[in-house]
Amino acid sequence: MPTPQAYFFDLDGTLVETAPEIADAVNDTLRYFDWPEVSQQQVNDWIGHGTKELLIQALASVTQTPVAAVRQGADLKQALPIFDRYYQARCGTRSNLYPQVREVLAALRGRGCKLAVVTNKEGRYTDTVLRVHGLHEAFDVVVSGDSFPVKKPDPTSVVDCLKRWDLKATQALFVGDSSIDAATARNAGVPVWLLPYGYNMGESVHACAPDRVIEDFSALL
Repeated sequence: MPTPQAYFFDLDGTLVETAPEIADAVNDTLRYFDWPEVSQQQVNDWIGHGTKELLIQALASVTQTPVAAVRQGADLKQALPIFDRYYQARCGTRSNLYPQVREVLAALRGRGCKLAVVTNKEGRYTDTVLRVHGLHEAFDVVVSGDSFPVKKPDPTSVVDCLKRWDLKATQALFVGDSSIDAATARNAGVPVWLLPYGYNMGESVHACAPDRVIEDFSALL
């Protein structure tokens, strides 16, 4: 593979460990409505499709209601603004950068590489997490789950960046932690490397057949 001129990064489970504070906000919300709490592992397995979908999974679990019914029901409408309030307060309180992230991003920028975040997390939460950890200015583009009408694994955001930068798909690399990231990269024609320490719905990243599995960010240099 030629040396990439652009890098696309997932956020949760790739750049930043965010699951603990997401679980805090979910359980804050569940307690507000006197519903049972969920476990950290359950939350880890639900991460990937955005916080609304994660909350839907949590409500389906604690109310023992089919996901499709929760998506259309009154419980979700009531819970969403409460969750938003709690998660806004929790963002950045129990999240941590993964090893070598800051150093590697700085090195790639020093080489003149284009850098983008592509996440399904809603923009208001994405911005907070990046700012709390001092990463917001590290990227040329930040694409959140509500930046386009579609989100990962749809490749629209990746293709848009490549056009903006006048680069071919083969000149870029997608770095993520899940089957969603692998599918996004494949749909855009971009090579993909996955990290094993993130959130992949409880499945091994090797099952996603990425071009490479890397242990940490140092492999990008």
